[in-house]
Amino acid sequence: LLSRRGLANNISTSTTMSSLSTTADAAQNFVNSFNVLYAEKHKAFEEQFWGTKMNLSEGEYSTDLLASTKSDMEALLADNDMLQKAKGYLNALDECKEVDEDLAKTLGVIVRSCQCYNMGDDPSAQDIRNKTSKLEGELGEKRNFMKLGYTNSSGKFVESSSVALRNKMRTSNDESDRKAAYEGLRSIGPFVCSNGFCDIVKLRNQLAKSLGKEDYYDYTIQNAEGFSKKRLFEILDDLEEKTRPLMQQAREELSERHGVAALEPHNMGFMMAGSVIQKMDPYFPFSKSVEMYARSYAAMKIDYKGAEMCLDLLDRKGKYSNGFCHWPVPAWVKPDGSWQPSRTNFTSLADPSAVGSGHTALITLMHEAGHAAHFANIKQPSPLFSQERAPTSVAYAENQSMFLDSLVEDAAWMAHYARNSNGDPIPFDIVEERIKSTHPFAVFQLRAMLAVSYFEKALYELPDEEVTPERVMQLADEVEKSIQGGFSPRPLLSVPHILSDEASCYYQGYTLAEMSVHQTREWFKKQYGFIVDNPKVGPTLEKAYWECGNSKNFLDIVRDLTGKDLSGDAWTAALKESVEDRITRERAEYDEMISKLSSGDAEENDIDLNMVVEFKDGDELIGNSSNGGLLSACKKFEAFVASKMSSDP
Repeated sequence: LLSRRGLANNISTSTTMSSLSTTADAAQNFVNSFNVLYAEKHKAFEEQFWGTKMNLSEGEYSTDLLASTKSDMEALLADNDMLQKAKGYLNALDECKEVDEDLAKTLGVIVRSCQCYNMGDDPSAQDIRNKTSKLEGELGEKRNFMKLGYTNSSGKFVESSSVALRNKMRTSNDESDRKAAYEGLRSIGPFVCSNGFCDIVKLRNQLAKSLGKEDYYDYTIQNAEGFSKKRLFEILDDLEEKTRPLMQQAREELSERHGVAALEPHNMGFMMAGSVIQKMDPYFPFSKSVEMYARSYAAMKIDYKGAEMCLDLLDRKGKYSNGFCHWPVPAWVKPDGSWQPSRTNFTSLADPSAVGSGHTALITLMHEAGHAAHFANIKQPSPLFSQERAPTSVAYAENQSMFLDSLVEDAAWMAHYARNSNGDPIPFDIVEERIKSTHPFAVFQLRAMLAVSYFEKALYELPDEEVTPERVMQLADEVEKSIQGGFSPRPLLSVPHILSDEASCYYQGYTLAEMSVHQTREWFKKQYGFIVDNPKVGPTLEKAYWECGNSKNFLDIVRDLTGKDLSGDAWTAALKESVEDRITRERAEYDEMISKLSSGDAEENDIDLNMVVEFKDGDELIGNSSNGGLLSACKKFEAFVASKMSSDP
């Protein structure tokens, strides 16, 4: 029998355990309701995002609905009552010795997500946010319908997207056309600055400062990456300092090879690779790009876990001027243990008739499909872990896609997948010519990435009275000359990311991700000896990088796989590799792949990435893999592209 004290203690313990059990049940109900509510609002916004960006006519899409659904989604995340409830349940669970790990983890991500959107005690902050969203939507719509193009050497205005203009600069033999295409890109700056961008910049800063942040850049970085703008630029300044001599050396070499005119922004891309792009073109037919991406991913055993994916890949008037991948339905594990596969929309702006479009399309496909694979494999107990906005790290998201798109430049990958209409692989002579043409100047890409970040940093540090169209355009030119050594082939104000809320102050993510890409490639090479067609790539990425979603810090994720803190060392080493050494290395990898293919089995008649793929061109359905398989849908896409090319003037 228990003593009176023992009995009292037992009753007290039982009461406490019962109370904690009740708290856990209430917390689980709160989490379940929040997850469902968030998923609904997220889907409503993403459907408007897709419909307006793709300029769809079937369905009810508008910039007003885009702004209102975005406000609804953010209102849930900014709800202070929700934040306090999540904090309260999380604190209460801390007292429990045995707590459901998934429940605590989900309460934690609700707290982190809500803190990114919480507007604090200032009642005007949410009004500023809503007003900014409305202006961003209006500017996005105006930009989509901007009459963009160039006047060719015959005096005819050729309407072209920004992607088409950049492609013209890389591939046209006519310098006057290249210059006109560059001037077309430059025209985007005055257009956006006179159509609301300056007002958006001021409002973004006003919001950030009302929330106690230094400026909008600092606000965004702290939300997405978890560290300050100051810490970010300690990392970027180090990379900038180490690569400045490489940039100066590359500019000198380009000038020595092709004359000082090669440094003009409209000439740089063409002088580096214009002729070799034309030679590569037959081996990168755009119509086969989806099949080649799918075969490559299948060889690496990448599994989309039952996802649905909608692809809209062709350029057309009124369509958003940049490729992207978004998720109306994020992947997550529901409370009953059932799996919610992701539903993905992704797009590119390919012009099948343009020289170089197939190569560009493949890189975009490998990139955006990498995003899709990553987010399809996040196995966490809430959709908040698998959505692309804060607190998901930009660098974390971009690391996955950039690692996979980097393969397109590998000689081994080209030996297998870069094939002409007869099925012949690209000759190594062309690969070698490309290395000689581009490798000495690879640092230009790094400097172009840095330039966007340094421009946005300087932009949001301007006093309000200086945020005028004239000053903003002047600032863009100053940063290009300072960071890139001269005017950029891609003018800073033509970069679409800076306009939209979800992508502004984002570009540093690409830089940090590229550092990780080279570090991850280095690890795979040391661990397995090769990456292309390595069946261990997919499962390794899935376990090490993908499943955790934003539940882990990006820097920790990279360290856990590679065994090293993130640094630019592997990237800098790749830039410093001599042309001769790279040719020797790539030749060996090319020959090894050709040997494997000659002694191996024939290509599979069908491939299974464990997903349903739908091809669309705006409102028009081209094909769906649920009817006949993925390769059958690819053939329909191929036929559609051929038909479109034959019908276009």
